[in-house]
Amino acid sequence: MKGFVADIEELTEENSDFRRVLYTGKKLQLVLMAIKPGGEIGEEVHEDRDQFFRVEKGKGEVLIDGNPSKIKSDDAIIVPAGARHNIRNTGDKPLRLYTLYAPPEHRDGTVHVTKADADASEEHFDGKTTE
Repeated sequence: MKGFVADIEELTEENSDFRRVLYTGKKLQLVLMAIKPGGEIGEEVHEDRDQFFRVEKGKGEVLIDGNPSKIKSDDAIIVPAGARHNIRNTGDKPLRLYTLYAPPEHRDGTVHVTKADADASEEHFDGKTTE
């Protein structure tokens, strides 16, 4: 196995897709995200998985079970399984971040260019990993 080795900061800062799955392991998944100014991920709950976010560029707000926190470049966020959460871009430039799902949430190789694409998709992790 090769795993995943790359400059995550560069990949994240250059990403313009709302969601882009980079690597899917059996128990962990790496996903890039870019949220447009005024946009958001959308409120969601993952009952069976924890989620980690790292903000590389931009500023915004995270809500975890109704508790708001301002976020900015270099911040890390952990959302425990079962917590209702959302991330909003409150800045005037794209909010660029990456997230780790444990276990995976999306099909390997998924790319949603826009939030509308993501909202229209019914895809979920199907058990197939990157390698």
